[in-house]
Amino acid sequence: MSSDAIRASAPLPAATFARFEKEVAKSPADQRQSAVMACLAIVQQELGWVSLDSEKQVAEYLGMPPIAVHEVTTFYNMYNQRPVGKYKLNVCTNLPCQLRDGATVLHHLEHRLGIKMGETTADGLFTLQQSECVGACADSPVLLVNDRTMCSFMSTDKIDQMIDGLKKAQA
Repeated sequence: MSSDAIRASAPLPAATFARFEKEVAKSPADQRQSAVMACLAIVQQELGWVSLDSEKQVAEYLGMPPIAVHEVTTFYNMYNQRPVGKYKLNVCTNLPCQLRDGATVLHHLEHRLGIKMGETTADGLFTLQQSECVGACADSPVLLVNDRTMCSFMSTDKIDQMIDGLKKAQA
């Protein structure tokens, strides 16, 4: 069993539940479920991904059916359902990005990283995923790094600069 699997199946620590409680306190007492997205984000911050076991723990804590939490996890691509690389690259694959060389950028990333969409590099540094529209169509092609940093007007040259910079940051 990998260390990721062991961490994912272990009970969440008390400190995690304390963070959950801060999120739950923002809503009326009868609306604990309103904190589901925040609680999943906390799990992901701490574990790097959201396992089925951690979903069950969130569901129990919030008094929700586990399937309801799973539906949230699987609906939004910001929640990792398996371990990912240090840098998760979400490439927008919707029509506006595709019409402005999005497919070229995607294929360049696959070639440059030596992986296909949905895979992680052998060194665990990069995971390449497709993304639904990120609402920046005028800036296409667009990608998100770790669900936080939006990169706009991504040419193959800009992709190469970004990848080189991220690799240097690791060295």
